[in-house]
Amino acid sequence: MKRYDILTVGDLCVDLVLMGEDLRPGFGQEEKLIEGYALRMGGSCSIFSCQAAKLGMRVGIVGVVGDDAFGRIILDTLQESGVDISLVRVDSSIETGISVHLQEPHDRSILTYLGTIEAVRSEDVSLDMLHNTRHLHIGSYFLLEQMQESFLSMAEEVRRTGGTVSLDTNWDPQERWGQGLHELLENVDVFLPNENELQAITGTESVTDGLERLKGVVPIVTVKLGGEGAMVQKGDELWKAQVPEVEIVDTIGAGDSFDAGFLAGFLEGKTLSESLAMGCACGTASVTAAGGTAGQPWKADIDGWLEQIRVSCVRSC
Repeated sequence: MKRYDILTVGDLCVDLVLMGEDLRPGFGQEEKLIEGYALRMGGSCSIFSCQAAKLGMRVGIVGVVGDDAFGRIILDTLQESGVDISLVRVDSSIETGISVHLQEPHDRSILTYLGTIEAVRSEDVSLDMLHNTRHLHIGSYFLLEQMQESFLSMAEEVRRTGGTVSLDTNWDPQERWGQGLHELLENVDVFLPNENELQAITGTESVTDGLERLKGVVPIVTVKLGGEGAMVQKGDELWKAQVPEVEIVDTIGAGDSFDAGFLAGFLEGKTLSESLAMGCACGTASVTAAGGTAGQPWKADIDGWLEQIRVSCVRSC
């Protein structure tokens, strides 16, 4: 048996979420009062790892944290969720990365200091790690620029030893949407963009056109549609899930929790529609608490969320 169900390379950082009706900064030493804040572990892959572990997956994460208070928040949160942190390196020469989220009721802005996010290197990922995982999840592709050249060979190695690979690029801050991405997509089993990322990457103007463009390139493509739910395509088969209305505290990490739910279903051998429902259940639960992990459901709690998801066939099911 392989050591891990899922291995990922983490963009390890913390999220400081500032909440209020009007968070537009006023310079000239203007001071504003806000309604609240939350300091939580952040990072797409670390949030993903916590949700996957809570669903019973054996998860290992490779990454770097600073020898500081923020680093300890990350390690504690990962460990409390059941993630193996033995592959995380503590580096006292660099500060842990941080993203400051200005979270207004219907929008947000993010300011990020990379720090340890850009400290992880390809040499931190050994062949033994790759050979001992069932599935490699690649996240935050555009933030982890120093890893981009290595991700392709990592994906090829995992697939060569019978494993599978998934990719969630997240948004490209430079909006170039290239950097070896299209070659990597040809070595991915599951692609998990949101609708804006799908259209930007495929150069199309609709989700339908974007999915059509990826036929024959990636076997399974899921598209996250926010409050409209999500879709998943495999060949000509297409399913759509609707999610319930819930009180949204913040949306940080909802897509990462979706990824974890979908892939947990995928690795457990569930059907495409069942895996889609798992993803939507986790993504929906995630938005009900501040930060990326506080609202995540554990395996014992997932059924209650699954009952609220409605999945229907769009074509060829």
